[in-house]
Amino acid sequence: MLNNRQTSILRELIAADSPITSEFLANIIQVTSRTIRNDIKELESLVEKYGSTIKSTRGTGYELIINDNQLFRKLLQEISQDDISRSEEHPDLPEERVQYLIKRLLLEPNYVKLEDLADELFISKSTIQNDLRDVKEVLNKYGIVLDKRPNYGIKLKGEEVKLRFCMSEYLFNRKKTELDMINERVSILPNSELLEIKRVILEEIQEHDIPLSDVAFNNLIIHIAIACKRIRNQNYVSLYPDDLRDIINQKEFEVARKIVEKIEVQLDVVFPEAEVAYVAIHLLGTKMVAESGLNGIEVEYLINDDIHDLTKEILLGIEEKLNLGIQNDKELNIALSLHLKPAINRYKYGMNLRNPMIEEIKSNYPLAFEAGIIAGMVLKRKLGINIEESEIGYIALHIGTAIERKKMIHQPKKCMIVCASGVGSARLLTIKLQSKFRNQLEILGTTEYYKLHEVPFHKLDFIVSTIPISTPVPIPIIEVNTILGGNDFEKIEMALREEKEYSLEYTKEDLVFLQEKFETREEVIQFLCGKLESKGLVDDTFFHLVMEREKISSTAFGNLVAIPHPIMPKTDSTFWTVCTLQKPIEWGGKRVQFVCLLCVQKENETDLKKMYDLLIKVIDNEKIVQQLLKCTNYKQFINIFLQ
Repeated sequence: MLNNRQTSILRELIAADSPITSEFLANIIQVTSRTIRNDIKELESLVEKYGSTIKSTRGTGYELIINDNQLFRKLLQEISQDDISRSEEHPDLPEERVQYLIKRLLLEPNYVKLEDLADELFISKSTIQNDLRDVKEVLNKYGIVLDKRPNYGIKLKGEEVKLRFCMSEYLFNRKKTELDMINERVSILPNSELLEIKRVILEEIQEHDIPLSDVAFNNLIIHIAIACKRIRNQNYVSLYPDDLRDIINQKEFEVARKIVEKIEVQLDVVFPEAEVAYVAIHLLGTKMVAESGLNGIEVEYLINDDIHDLTKEILLGIEEKLNLGIQNDKELNIALSLHLKPAINRYKYGMNLRNPMIEEIKSNYPLAFEAGIIAGMVLKRKLGINIEESEIGYIALHIGTAIERKKMIHQPKKCMIVCASGVGSARLLTIKLQSKFRNQLEILGTTEYYKLHEVPFHKLDFIVSTIPISTPVPIPIIEVNTILGGNDFEKIEMALREEKEYSLEYTKEDLVFLQEKFETREEVIQFLCGKLESKGLVDDTFFHLVMEREKISSTAFGNLVAIPHPIMPKTDSTFWTVCTLQKPIEWGGKRVQFVCLLCVQKENETDLKKMYDLLIKVIDNEKIVQQLLKCTNYKQFINIFLQ
């Protein structure tokens, strides 16, 4: 029906809140604007049959208008069914080819020649070699390498457990539900066998009262299906004798043995003891504590001292670096401790847990995700374990909940008073404001106009001044009469209600670089770090710290935006260094054209949430990104932010 490119255009049009240009679509899909225009002509005639139109406005872009929801939903169903098989057979986009190659190599027991792969994908050998560089980068995270043999080709090589974990991520779509997964065309096992595995697991976990989340339940189906496939090909997992003894003594081993015994009969496959233990590890690592049914004493009993101390250390690390004010949140302490118990089991045996929400968590809760990365660094320091992106995402959810909970408790706005008539009138103004607004407003002090440069703007929401202020400042100024009257109180009430972000606080003209030409992520980061170093704002370790953070999890958030930053705060203040590119580049599996290098103050005492909220507004808004990418000077750039 549609090729992959046209499907991608339709997806972008559905997701967009405002019109998007052919130029923006061309950058994301990596084709020319002319190709986009031709594709849109074909799309127009198709969507009209399904109760919708594509509105084109000169200078603004394309917009999808749906007139009949039911009819349009029918089109989406047809596309998604068509999509599953076709994207497997003929991937068009570079990231689709990388996915295809990973899946292809995971399912191939023998060596494959590059020429054969190039023929399968209808591309040149040099394009395959480029794609394989990205494949290597992905596989490297799993400890899997590409084994090359002259005249034979390439084959994947790595520990059996790691190969299986990679299969669970790449052979099954992260976003699929268990039902979709069984319908998905993946040649691991026939559907009838997948349904049998599902039935057996459900029977046993209900009988032995082992609570699993839906994600963990799907995870178990997938891992047992992969185990059956690999055992049939005579590929087995191996465990150290001490680990094996440890697992055999757990209740979960008995449940795993019963699951395996039934599967052996139904699927005609024999599981050695280490493979039974492998299933038990999944039960140990995904077991969920039914928190709501427990009282405080039972929860304390479940959490041993080591876990409790580890949670405290994680929250202390987050507080020191991000100043979120959630360190003493009791609910967070309990939720995180309960999460860490099975998580440590997972990492003890090198097991992964798929996270279907990871992209949404990174995009919508970047501050909580950064806190999750700090948690990962504490776990590495204390336990020597390297946690990966999906696990960081689960920890970030707990932290994000605590941040939202704190937001619900009303925080007073903070201001300072600028008064020219002396201490007496400044004191009177302070008392009048305090008596009127009480716990809504916190006055941090008074100052004279000539001392304005000494004011700690980062700690304030606005300034109340009895005189006009012409000096540009990064926060709002409310001008009032010394003896409050007229609409002075109304002005302050409006400021208390408003939730405005002022980006001038974070941007500096000499740190905004527009329309640059770079080919790789490393080149962009090297360029920006070099500029900061030449201005004496960072030292020569800054680039390595930014790349170290990038290794843990890509900072590309979609919508052509990336927000790199060092793994730990390094600068004397909080600011942005911005770079836009003439053409998008590949950045951790996504296309990027707008880069904001984030520099956070060491021993920071400010609320970073305001800054991250502003960044999310940019990430989420295609129209703003399109406009920023077209800017050729700082004035244009800052005007778009201040709209």
